Parts: sequence; C-alpha cells; structure tokens
Amino acid sequence: MAYTPELTMQSSSSLRRISWALGVPMTQGIEFVFDYLPKILDKELICQECRDKSKCSECSFNNQRQNEKEVIAQE
Repeated sequence: MAYTPELTMQSSSSLRRISWALGVPMTQGIEFVFDYLPKILDKELICQECRDKSKCSECSFNNQRQNEKEVIAQE
C-alpha cells in the first residue's frame, strides 16, 4: 500500500457521508472519489505539475490513456 495520510475530521466526515450515499464502505468511497477527480480536474495542469513521470501509462490524468479506454469501450 502507498503512503496513507490521515484525514482531518471534516474530510473523514465528508467521506463517511459520500460512502453512506453510495452504500459502500469508506475504503470504496475514497476510491470512487479518486476515480471521479480526473473527470472534473484540469488534466493538463496535473500532468504539467507531475513530479513522477514514471507512472504516466497508469495515470488517471493521462489523456492518452483515457482516449485508449474510450476506443476500447466503443469496439
């Protein structure tokens, strides 16, 4: 498992409510949140500021990766 930062009480409370709404445990709720972020954040900015270019092929913010997923889904 990667480094796991502690959540503030406010963030933990928000995650708990999101998880309740989704009907999943908090561990799955946080995954949902992270899966959703690339849909709403500026991918180009994220890529520009990235400090670890070794994971681009796996990165959720990689536009090329998203395009490949869309092509596969259309087939």
